[in-house]
Amino acid sequence: VALIVDSQRLSFRDLDALSNRIANGLVAAGVQPGDRVSLFGPNSWQWLISYYGIVKTGAVVNPLSSMLTPDEVRYAVNDTGASAVMASPDKGELLRGLKADGGRFNLVLWDDAPVAGATLLREWLDGASPEFTTRPRLPGDLAAICYTSGTTGRPKGAMQSQRAVVGAAVGTALMAARTADDRSISALPLFHVYGSCVMNAAMMVGSTLTVVTRFNEVVVLSAIAEHRATIMDGVPTAYYYLLAHPHFDKYDLSSLTRCWVGGQTLPAAKSDEFTRRTGCPVHEVWGMTELAGATPANPVYGPDKPGTIGIPYPGNAFRVVDVEDADREMPRGERGELMFRGPLVMMGYYNNPEATADTIRPDGWLHTGDIATIVDGGYARIVDRKEN
Repeated sequence: VALIVDSQRLSFRDLDALSNRIANGLVAAGVQPGDRVSLFGPNSWQWLISYYGIVKTGAVVNPLSSMLTPDEVRYAVNDTGASAVMASPDKGELLRGLKADGGRFNLVLWDDAPVAGATLLREWLDGASPEFTTRPRLPGDLAAICYTSGTTGRPKGAMQSQRAVVGAAVGTALMAARTADDRSISALPLFHVYGSCVMNAAMMVGSTLTVVTRFNEVVVLSAIAEHRATIMDGVPTAYYYLLAHPHFDKYDLSSLTRCWVGGQTLPAAKSDEFTRRTGCPVHEVWGMTELAGATPANPVYGPDKPGTIGIPYPGNAFRVVDVEDADREMPRGERGELMFRGPLVMMGYYNNPEATADTIRPDGWLHTGDIATIVDGGYARIVDRKEN
């Protein structure tokens, strides 16, 4: 079993055949290598097979947050020039409106939600061939365009290379010691880079991934016990809710061997509490859209230092520099801006060379905007956010 979502169980053979059918459907609809295809909807098995169907064609996947406003969706779809949009049925009316406004994309909806001019994913899953020859891509080719938060203006589309997407999955598997024997559980949104690099890592190593469609303490705790999960990925808020549940200690969580937490800093006291009550260590990670997901982590085979974000994935590097002078590296223990360099760094912001130049230096170092210190062992601790 490769994937469990609610009552749906799919093997790796199922995932391969279903994503092949989608790839054939997209090609028949005119999608070419390098075309952009947007993916818009909440966690589901259809989301995952659509993702792999898209990338098999050589197209660029554009995962959109299911919580975007109509204006943000319109901007992202128009900015990428998407040739197709694959979406959950609840997004149908919004996307039909975009097409009516002049959108020239093919609209594909999963589940039975007919919208005039839309293709139903079921038609491809029932009728397209389960055989497809994946179109090869080079490591430096564009793989994904992922839009960052638009809190200070229009969202920016971070361009991730094939090398970065694969590298993020490799590092996520390596640092957490994920193997084919693992049964992982995640309520992370698949459209988010943390969720997608966990998904890709699980598929890469051959483990079983249980995807929770929407976080709920009882659903997560029950799934860990039912599926004997060995690893859980989540954000700090999830750990707060789990620990606060009145029946937390009544669930059998003994199968867990390590957990990951990222998105924000989880206080060391909460990490220690989770470990004390479950016997399972919590390894903190850090990442950003511009780095294709999680990028440093507290490794399973190495010291685990709660309250830090760990060390960089192999082949990558970070440093802490003066906030006013990025050429001056700060002494260990002193605050400064965290900068990152390596194959996970994005190619730039799509259609936005000015923002790209402000974020990536000519020498390849990327400004993260986070204030950090370097502690013993070369681990980093996030302490603040840089003021703009």
